[in-house]
Amino acid sequence: MQNIPVDVGRLGALMCVVPPEPRVNQDTGEVRKDRDGNTIYVVGISVRQRDNRRADVIEVAVPNEPRGIEEGIRVHVADLVAVAWEIEGRKGTSFRASSVTPSGVPAPGGMTSGRGKSPGGEG
Repeated sequence: MQNIPVDVGRLGALMCVVPPEPRVNQDTGEVRKDRDGNTIYVVGISVRQRDNRRADVIEVAVPNEPRGIEEGIRVHVADLVAVAWEIEGRKGTSFRASSVTPSGVPAPGGMTSGRGKSPGGEG
């Protein structure tokens, strides 16, 4: 599997369209956990690229249950990574992040989301 960092500062509006729910193993029905024993939650996020009317929905996996995330609110996604995978002849891309927080709420590390400039000065 190849991990590809995603520059969320280059993305447009991020909005929750499916509230957090635990990721469940389809075969066993068990709730999935990460290597550290944290429950993995999945959040459906609408991504609308800047200067484009088109929006896509991605499912983002995060450790532990995100707080304050409801359908229809703008969100901040920290440390977003795209993971290219291939299993039994099927290929795809999944997404994971260290956290998903309501937009405007300080993210881990003290960064905030919003309409201001990104740390690199672009935005």
